[in-house]
Amino acid sequence: MAKTENIVFINATLLDGTADMEPQVDRAIVVENGRIAAIVPTGQAPVGPGYRVIDLAGAYLMPGLINMHVHFCGSGKPTSAGDAGALMKKLDNPLGRAIVRKLLRKSAQQQLASGVTTVRGAGDPLFADIAVRDGFNSGKYVGPRLIAPGTGVTVPNGHGAGLFAKIAETPEQAAALVREIAAHGADVIKLFVTGGVFDATKVGEPGVLRMSPEIASAACAAAHKLGLPVMAHVESTEGVQVALAAGVDTIEHGAPMTDEILALYKGAAGTQLPGRKPSVTCTISPSLPFVKLSPEQTHSTEIQKANGDIVCAGIIQSAREALDNGIDVGLGTDSSCPYVTQYDMWREVAYFAKYVGVSNAFALHTATAVNARLLGLGDETGTIEVGKSADMIVLEKNPLDDLSALSDVKHVMCRGAYLEHPKVKHLAELDHDLDWIMEQPVD
Repeated sequence: MAKTENIVFINATLLDGTADMEPQVDRAIVVENGRIAAIVPTGQAPVGPGYRVIDLAGAYLMPGLINMHVHFCGSGKPTSAGDAGALMKKLDNPLGRAIVRKLLRKSAQQQLASGVTTVRGAGDPLFADIAVRDGFNSGKYVGPRLIAPGTGVTVPNGHGAGLFAKIAETPEQAAALVREIAAHGADVIKLFVTGGVFDATKVGEPGVLRMSPEIASAACAAAHKLGLPVMAHVESTEGVQVALAAGVDTIEHGAPMTDEILALYKGAAGTQLPGRKPSVTCTISPSLPFVKLSPEQTHSTEIQKANGDIVCAGIIQSAREALDNGIDVGLGTDSSCPYVTQYDMWREVAYFAKYVGVSNAFALHTATAVNARLLGLGDETGTIEVGKSADMIVLEKNPLDDLSALSDVKHVMCRGAYLEHPKVKHLAELDHDLDWIMEQPVD
């Protein structure tokens, strides 16, 4: 188990995570008691007793990445979920829960080894993510900072039913389910407002509205009464409007906007948590493989491929329209979906730059400082600043020049715990296809 210690990184090229970041050469970053104690020229760094000195020889030190949307229950290999509800019932016993917790913990540790120091879950079975979070926070295991939703809230035949969401049939049941999830220790409430690619029954309906406005509103009101933010799976314009009007704080995935939706994003409904306006989490990673790869590769049907095209275009358009209108955009991978591994946050950052059309610097700023602020952690992490948590990664090459530099992380530090040799267990067959996708031009 990694332990916090007083460490001085010298001869670093610093990228601080701010919007206008530029390389700052010959920097020393001093870490004491898990926090950044000083940022000074290397020649002024403390190197006496009580400090471990690590010479980065000019390598790039930047904030750890923050992943806003992760399911930990899968590897990214394209397989059928089968009867997930029946499987979860079989695992709902002490041994089964221990197995699920170990699976989720290993996935979260893969995220950390790949440079993700903070991750927000998006729903997993049996409240196992909450137990994993607690194990990390207690120091029993080394892992990223984890914002855990426990299980999500869906409706009959809704997205996620049985696997990572429980069913509510009425507004009263939705409110009660939110309170139950909160009692388990959830940090955020996850709703599944629309369907998705795999549960659509015909072309053109990948985000068909599943959750009624009344149920969504009851769930949001119950969550906000407890001080918990709400995130929601939404993949259609109709769904976005319902979710925002109900009080959802972060729209996950997104869809093309209308003037009314733009007004709702800017706080017109007044139903979100006090003091914040809603944002959208851009997740290109799970939809792009449906566009670029054959149905045989993604284990999908022609209908699912067509709907994947619709969802992908909608996510990209949503992010562009949000940025054009001053609406906050976060980034997440939707790990566990087909072709979305637990170690490829760097690809989402690169897709954001390539397909949404932002600069490398803005993409990096979004994956660090912006994501931290959207999670309510802007004073704790997201930038390299004195007083903040020591959440940082070290890269050999400059990601401002090429975002693929993020794929080769040499050092990771999370809350002051230093991973000397982070190792990612790669899935070579997926990497091959994902590298091919990365090379393809924007249509």
